[in-house]
Amino acid sequence: MPQIEETQPKYLQIAHHIRDQILRGDLRPGDEVPSERQLATDWKVSRPTAARSLEALSHQGLVEKRQGSGTYVRGLQVNRRARELYGRARQTGKIYTPGEYAVITSAGWLDAPEHVAEALSLAAGSRAVHRRRVTNNEAGPITLSTSWFGAEVGNRAPKLLEPDRIREGTLMYVEGMTGRQGNYAEDRMCARAATDEEAADLKLPAGSAVLIVHHVVYDLQDRPLEFAEATYPPGRWAFEQGYPIT
Repeated sequence: MPQIEETQPKYLQIAHHIRDQILRGDLRPGDEVPSERQLATDWKVSRPTAARSLEALSHQGLVEKRQGSGTYVRGLQVNRRARELYGRARQTGKIYTPGEYAVITSAGWLDAPEHVAEALSLAAGSRAVHRRRVTNNEAGPITLSTSWFGAEVGNRAPKLLEPDRIREGTLMYVEGMTGRQGNYAEDRMCARAATDEEAADLKLPAGSAVLIVHHVVYDLQDRPLEFAEATYPPGRWAFEQGYPIT
């Protein structure tokens, strides 16, 4: 049975659990979500509480109720950020959902750009390992991202230098090779016009608006382990964690 934290109402805990499954890609557009009866049994709550959790998901635009049939995931285009990718990789051993795949466009050593060196606490001019990828699904490109690692990691994780997919995900591979475990991450987001290179990789008109996410993973000793810059095309929702305002 899923565990319910006491810091939020039970119906929100259930709704957040299902929402996370949707954002990770475990529940895909058109999939049926558990019924009120099933949720009440699994979470040991009343039917009205289970119903309220599904209503919360409906208000967020994530699911729709079909009369006489059930509740289903809506056909939304969602930006799956690093936290959802990590969650899926740790639970299933695979970072991508069926129909998604990544093309590694470049990998290897480069001089770390200033913002990368700063994020990884590297000296100016240091060499770093990069992996640049375009993630696609049946509709085409959905994300452009570049991961960066310092020399210590690059020397101990040789697959980072190869332009081949790492099935379990880059971070889990790095953790296994280095013994350094990702503990927490910080994301910074902004919107801007795509560069010519970004527009070409994402098959967008020149100058299209894109969402940029700078993502830093820290290990158990609060040392930066990975820096990643992701570029997302327009017209896709980016969901954040709900929070109390009282």
